[in-house]
Amino acid sequence: MVTVIALKRYINALCRHFSTFDSDKITMIVSFVVAAAENNAIGKDNTLPWRLPEDLKFFKRTTTGKAVVMGRKTYQSLGKPLPGRLNVVLSRTAGLALPEGVLLFADLKAALAALEETGIEEACIIGGGVIFELAMPLAERLYLTRVHAVVDGDTFFPAIDHSHWLLKWEKKHEADEKHLYPFTFQEYERIEL
Repeated sequence: MVTVIALKRYINALCRHFSTFDSDKITMIVSFVVAAAENNAIGKDNTLPWRLPEDLKFFKRTTTGKAVVMGRKTYQSLGKPLPGRLNVVLSRTAGLALPEGVLLFADLKAALAALEETGIEEACIIGGGVIFELAMPLAERLYLTRVHAVVDGDTFFPAIDHSHWLLKWEKKHEADEKHLYPFTFQEYERIEL
């Protein structure tokens, strides 16, 4: 059985080994998991601009057992590692203090290269806005919770060019006593033109 410490050492060694990274050689699925308003707002003051319990359950079901890749601010907003997932934080701050088992990388390419070598089948990019922007050319799958509202935000998901994405399924959820806004779960797959 591989321990988290051994895995961390292995991934760090791989990162030192890979001085270049060819994104065309990724076989692992790179996906986005995001909830975005109609105006693509995803956050305000480092928090979600809504409380949608069913979306949190969807997020957990979608990401459990996978790697979750996030920026430092997203990690700090969570306050702790997400259980049942390999947590990867991207930050240019060398020596950033993180709990045992949370992996730190200086850039997205190094993180994906290391994850690819571990055999992980899917890496879920979970935020924030800058990380989504960096990963957009690499993403193959998009798990989107479209919140049917226009909200004030300071962090936004990049615009989606729907000519490059095929909607695979969707499920609507109306507003109710626990959900201020109606929303729709959607899964898209990238298509080549």
